[in-house]
Amino acid sequence: MECRFCVLNDTEDLQTCVSNSANNLHFERSKTLFEEIRASINNNDEEDRSFWRPVLPWGGVFTIKAGRKAISCTPLYVQISLKNTCTIDGFLMILYVILRDNQGFPKELAVFLGKQFVEYFLYLMDSCDYTTVKMLWIWDRMSKRQYRSGINQAALEIDLFGNEHENFTENLENLMSTIQESLCTNWNCPARVQQSVKTTINISPPHELPHRDPIQSAVDKFFCPKLLLCTELGCDGLREFSQRVFCHGPPPFVILNMQQWKSEELSYVPYHLALCQHKYLLEGATLFNKDEHHYSAVFQIDGCWMHYDGLRSDNLILLHKPPELLLLSSLVYIRTK
Repeated sequence: MECRFCVLNDTEDLQTCVSNSANNLHFERSKTLFEEIRASINNNDEEDRSFWRPVLPWGGVFTIKAGRKAISCTPLYVQISLKNTCTIDGFLMILYVILRDNQGFPKELAVFLGKQFVEYFLYLMDSCDYTTVKMLWIWDRMSKRQYRSGINQAALEIDLFGNEHENFTENLENLMSTIQESLCTNWNCPARVQQSVKTTINISPPHELPHRDPIQSAVDKFFCPKLLLCTELGCDGLREFSQRVFCHGPPPFVILNMQQWKSEELSYVPYHLALCQHKYLLEGATLFNKDEHHYSAVFQIDGCWMHYDGLRSDNLILLHKPPELLLLSSLVYIRTK
């Protein structure tokens, strides 16, 4: 579905455009996109569980009116072309599934992303207005340093080529912010008391896979207290680190940045994760094709795993076996009751 033509100067204008569209079009759909995907999975044969139309296709073209005060009587329309959107597409798809499949999560996420953003996002996804969904994320959540924009043949072009964690994970506000305090035993330490705040959870591939779960071990290590040599210049003391905790309580979901683990290490991915006295369940993952520099995603609905790839013509299909020759970019876990 194409967005109605609108004048668009900033994020506030975008939200007004989307809000007006929502008021005008709310009666057009009887089912959410999530309900349609779920029905297609449950009603189709085992070998033919692909969704019947493309979801979040790669790229996109968004049409806007050039300005409110045009010299000509004929309005001038400008197209914004989106390129390399796979750095946000997979996460947008997983975010949508999380919100629709967990009744209390929209309210919880509204605290971080804003109530209006969550409502616009869900409405646009259910309306299959996928280009506007991407524009909403770009102009509402991202800073201009995170993408390249320019004029190409009299059209504006926005290029999202880069890293998906920079384009998506880092723009979740304080959702996954954690803090860890440390105190040096040396009273003369130039920075005796310190605080370490991180907004992402990075899980580097181990040199040798341990006997126990390497991912749970890495998460435990990230959050646990520790005692290390102080690294301040001229200090010979020991620095004692406290237990790392979430700044705003346990989030409804967490994203583990897997630093591109190899596909053969997917067998070590745990379905359950213990995190700060809460249980989390594996909901999805994003995958990276190093040769094509392209991201795709997998997620589950009703126990079935779906593979989403915006470059495919059938871009949402049932996953019969783990994808081969792809690197594991991220894991997404949702908090259980």
